[in-house]
Amino acid sequence: MTQMGNQKIRLGIIYGGKSSEHEVSLRTAMSIMQAVDANKYEVTPVYVQLDGAWVTGETLAGQLPDKIEALRLSAKTPKSGSLFAMNEQMDVVFPVVHGPFGEDGTIQGLLELANIPYVGTGVMASAIGMDKWMMKTVFAQAGLPQVKYVGFLRSQWEKGQDDVMDRIERELGYPCFVKPANMGSSVGINKAKNREELKHALEVAAKFDRRLIVEEFVQARELEIGVLGNEELLTSVVGEVIAAKEFYDYEAKYKGAGTELSIPAIVPEHVSKQIADIAKQAFQALDGSGLSRIDFFWDEKNDKLYINEVNTMPGFTPFSMYPMLFQAAGVSYSELIDRLVQLAIERHADKGRNVVDAEELD
Repeated sequence: MTQMGNQKIRLGIIYGGKSSEHEVSLRTAMSIMQAVDANKYEVTPVYVQLDGAWVTGETLAGQLPDKIEALRLSAKTPKSGSLFAMNEQMDVVFPVVHGPFGEDGTIQGLLELANIPYVGTGVMASAIGMDKWMMKTVFAQAGLPQVKYVGFLRSQWEKGQDDVMDRIERELGYPCFVKPANMGSSVGINKAKNREELKHALEVAAKFDRRLIVEEFVQARELEIGVLGNEELLTSVVGEVIAAKEFYDYEAKYKGAGTELSIPAIVPEHVSKQIADIAKQAFQALDGSGLSRIDFFWDEKNDKLYINEVNTMPGFTPFSMYPMLFQAAGVSYSELIDRLVQLAIERHADKGRNVVDAEELD
């Protein structure tokens, strides 16, 4: 781990945000703050309230709040002046704002403008990784295997509900999954088994986003893998989600809800290898950096593998797959954070090599 000289690394952790995943972000931030080495890092919390206001607190010099609610209270001083002043106060930022207005490239763009190294993917990869419709378009261009899908705008649904449902029935059939394109943590996702359920599912998804996506259902096992790195990539072991419900929804992900995680997953070696290969291809197709968790469907009966989606800022809660997958691969939680911070610093330094003024070439 490279420190700034002999001094501690000033690590800012941005959490909260204006999305339905606000509470998830608080849990992630708490987990990271509890895991960082106080001998290496000086942590400053930056809380984004539900109304979008930014507040910051005193440096957490080893004194961590012991409850999620306390995270809100630890950041209670209004952020005065320009947010760009953060580059004078922090060496690197770990943004753990999940979902829209955080994981979608918005905070990443702010940090780019402020010239601050940050953990995770850049603006483009974050935006594509957030939008399932665009993500699938990129995967298709890269030739990666995926289930059939159709996309719609909310306005198309509102103007012609029967036309939309007719197309879904014609091209995908039942059952199918309906999702808002820009939402994470399985928020707004429903499985439809008939036209009545399809109508309800589309109405729900349309509340969360103007872009909707509907996917073909395949009888398959849900497998996940972690990717770590910038250009030289390390993959974790493969894990399996065995959902107690019909699919791995929000309750199952963050509140347990009877879901079982099998780490490592009991699958043939050729399946694990193929998952690792496709995961790297997907990561590179998005121009990923830092970390991502990549989810797959494996049709065991027909031995067919489908990439489902990339999560560019997976959670670090006690129920989160990403750190558990790397723990099984021999990378501890604290070491994982160290590596991510170092990757952020390295990526920022590499970007600093770019010429920004053409006159410099003269």
